[in-house]
Amino acid sequence: CIMMRKCHLNTCPVGIATQDPELRRKFAGAPEHVVNYFFMVAKELRLIMAKLGFRTVNDMIGRADALQADAAVEHWKAKGLDFSAVLAKAPEPENCLGVYRVHDQDHGLANALDNRLIELAEPALKRSEKVYEELPIVNVNRVVGGMLSNHIVDRVGPAMLPDETIHFKFNGSAGQSFGAWLAKGITLEVEGDANDYVGKGLSGGRLIIYPPKSSPFNAEQQILIGNVVLYGATSGECFFRGIAAERFCVRNSGARAVVEGVGDHGCEYMTGGRVVILGRTGRNFAAGMSGGIAYVLNEDGEFASRCNDGLVDLEPLAAPEDIAEVEALIRKHLQFTGSVVARRVLDSWQTALAQFVKVMPRDYKRVLAERESARRAEAAVDGALKQAASGG
Repeated sequence: CIMMRKCHLNTCPVGIATQDPELRRKFAGAPEHVVNYFFMVAKELRLIMAKLGFRTVNDMIGRADALQADAAVEHWKAKGLDFSAVLAKAPEPENCLGVYRVHDQDHGLANALDNRLIELAEPALKRSEKVYEELPIVNVNRVVGGMLSNHIVDRVGPAMLPDETIHFKFNGSAGQSFGAWLAKGITLEVEGDANDYVGKGLSGGRLIIYPPKSSPFNAEQQILIGNVVLYGATSGECFFRGIAAERFCVRNSGARAVVEGVGDHGCEYMTGGRVVILGRTGRNFAAGMSGGIAYVLNEDGEFASRCNDGLVDLEPLAAPEDIAEVEALIRKHLQFTGSVVARRVLDSWQTALAQFVKVMPRDYKRVLAERESARRAEAAVDGALKQAASGG
């Protein structure tokens, strides 16, 4: 493993986390080596179990009395800690059936909001007709859109649906993982706010979140969405009129997003996608960021001090294609959220351009340059062949 963080893309360059036969040929080991390794792990486990007096793994479950604190830990934080209550064997009540899972857990899926969404989306699922509905939402409604997305992939296929086929607008506070794994063709809009993990694993859908239109406060100064937004997102787009908490876009690998400020560790381990931040960031921005591009509006001129430059370079927003991309995303942000910040930036566009910082991963920049060089070489060869064929 060379830590490319592409395990989920089937493009592992050393042939480990992939089913691509061309890439798998690069794996230096053999399946038998992995099998042998696990046999050795099992043998070592049996030896440890024998010393403890256990014959099976099930016999060990719940036996906290067989654990003991490591006396070799001398860190000052460990001094004075008493683990006796934690390591004591739990008493078994008379009606206790065991110390590990003996019956299925009810996850309450029958009461999930998605059941209603799936009913409402039936015309889109059957006939690709457009669907629009408004509904209330509260913070116990978690993973909204996840079950609906599964229905789309299962019934329509991996191509999913055209954009804006299904549009649900919610009023209230969305629970955790709102829009997780949201499929292409679905737009989820919230007039309110949302908790952690918004857009986790986003898969082509669109998320729009903004404060209630009757709110008296300035949206760009308030936390709108929670931590770890767009974790592992692969595609789709998001527009958030307000500030995101910590670890915004961690491991994002393809989604495009606009937000008006982020907490610490923004774009951490990001591998792809585009992010426009129309406000202040927290510390340690871009830590481990190996792909994708972030555009940060650096109005206070202090962004460099809050950015982790271990893998990235900070550049001005100058290339025409970059400028066009950022402007298009900000215009969408204004269209979908009515953002005052977006309007101000667009109204003073030339001034804003000078304040934007392009956060560019070095390896990603090198790969893009190599691809462009290869494309130009291929185009030159094609041109020469066409000229030769025409007798030129």
